[in-house]
Amino acid sequence: MNRPVHVLGIESSCDETSAAVIRDGRVVLSNVIASQVDIHEAFGGVVPEVASRQHVLAIVPTIKRALTQAGITWSDVDCVAPTYGPGLIGALLVGLNAAKGIAFARDLPLVGVNHLEGHIYANWLTGAEIVFPTVCLIVSGAHTDLVLMTGHNAYRILGRTRDDAAGEAFDKVARILGLGYPGGPAIQKLAAQGDSTKLKLPRAWLGDSYDFSFSGLKTAVLRVAEGLVPEAGLTRADVAASFQESVVDVLVTKTKRAAEEFGVQQVLLAGGVAANAMLRAEMDRQIGRPVIYPPLSLCTDNAAMIAAAGYYRYQSGYRSGLDLDAHANLPLA
Repeated sequence: MNRPVHVLGIESSCDETSAAVIRDGRVVLSNVIASQVDIHEAFGGVVPEVASRQHVLAIVPTIKRALTQAGITWSDVDCVAPTYGPGLIGALLVGLNAAKGIAFARDLPLVGVNHLEGHIYANWLTGAEIVFPTVCLIVSGAHTDLVLMTGHNAYRILGRTRDDAAGEAFDKVARILGLGYPGGPAIQKLAAQGDSTKLKLPRAWLGDSYDFSFSGLKTAVLRVAEGLVPEAGLTRADVAASFQESVVDVLVTKTKRAAEEFGVQQVLLAGGVAANAMLRAEMDRQIGRPVIYPPLSLCTDNAAMIAAAGYYRYQSGYRSGLDLDAHANLPLA
């Protein structure tokens, strides 16, 4: 019987310090997350320097807790898989350097992981059987990418945002409407009380392209909000509902078209915005084939998804050197 492979994942690309242990790429033994949401909420968004300092404070205790909760010791760890981009450069360096120190001290293989790849591989932690080729929609605060995946670590970018990412648009619109941070949950909660039929907001279809654009939609919301008066019969909830519907409509329509063009058997959903209930419901209703998406706890940034991606890279023979550096704009390749 083969010995199980344990991967220690480390994630620090933005404002979550996380460490996790994954067994054989599919089983979550631990997934510890030290969140900074309460700290950055006062600023209405993530402050990079503050995030970096918090990572320094949290990284060692978080890694220790991950090993303890997994019920393993260092002798059971087969490789260390840190995020090395994309993300905030200062934040990335904290997790990456911790991983490099562990790899050197324990003589363990180092396997660098792209943060976007991690989001995709969160779907391997659902227990679902993934069949290649597959189309994956990655929607987060910094990224909106539509990807054709033909095998492990084999990607073709079909389209991406030309300006604001979907999650970024949610945050900005939440700020426009006077809601809290992060914007996604706040918009979803308010939209549930609104009527989207009272306001028709624009959709940027961009012709036959699989690219996305949400900047114009954000500007349209700003113009509506500036003239918003209760007497007009239009509420903030109505604006939130219309905005959410517009974003979801474009995301689902383009994903469905890609799934049909490339003849995939299933579609994957990943990233923080994948937690949006309306997006999940419309994907299930419209795509016309099974849609796989992670549980809510694995949609936002976490180390379990990084460790899962790291496992498949490790199994393919991929190794990183101790000179591995952080890259703020690392492409998915």
